[in-house]
Amino acid sequence: MKIKKVLAGILLVLLVPAAVFGIYVSDSYRADEAALEALMSDDAVRVERRDYGYLFDGPSKDRALVFYPGAKVQAEAYAPLLHLLAGEGMDVCLAEVPFGLAILDTDAASGIMEEEAYEDWYVGGHSLGGAMAAWYASDHGDSLKGLVLLAAYPTRDLEDSLTEVLVYGSEDLVVNRKKIEEGEDFAPDHLVLHVIEGGNHAGFGSYGDQKGDGRALIPAAAQREETVRAILEGIEGD
Repeated sequence: MKIKKVLAGILLVLLVPAAVFGIYVSDSYRADEAALEALMSDDAVRVERRDYGYLFDGPSKDRALVFYPGAKVQAEAYAPLLHLLAGEGMDVCLAEVPFGLAILDTDAASGIMEEEAYEDWYVGGHSLGGAMAAWYASDHGDSLKGLVLLAAYPTRDLEDSLTEVLVYGSEDLVVNRKKIEEGEDFAPDHLVLHVIEGGNHAGFGSYGDQKGDGRALIPAAAQREETVRAILEGIEGD
């Protein structure tokens, strides 16, 4: 009887965290119809399914961005933004991460970079995805040209050879503004900070409203267009 109680206790210890984790990841943000439509190829961008996620293949031949999605956000929700970015000259490899949590696969970029043939590589992402991209960049700065952070910030030193482009919305109530300021201490010499007036946290993706976020004062499409301009202008000097 005593052994059974011990085994029951061990089982409970194992099951409770698993149940809590399951509840946490089940409350996710799904790509909307507009996002799914952006997964379709057009004259400017060929969208291809890959083992790691998706390749948005535009006119660029030498540079690409590995993009990590935000926490619990379906990767496809970023298709409108990444399709637009690829069409304007930076191809994008969209990584699908376990349970929608980039923290569970921070090294995803390494496998993607081995699979795709580009000369100049950037890593980036949204929110937690951006933070994990920054973490990756701090360990692999010699193989990268730069870092693209959307409503995210670095927490470790980055090599001065990199370019960091950091974009967030003025109405974002999710990102920690103090952490963004503190993140400047870890940034490389070439840091480009861009605030989208009227933009919010969820506006980088296409998945609806996000809990705790501010109300956007501009259309999400306008936020994505300004984000693309900020990224491309930011890396021009790298």
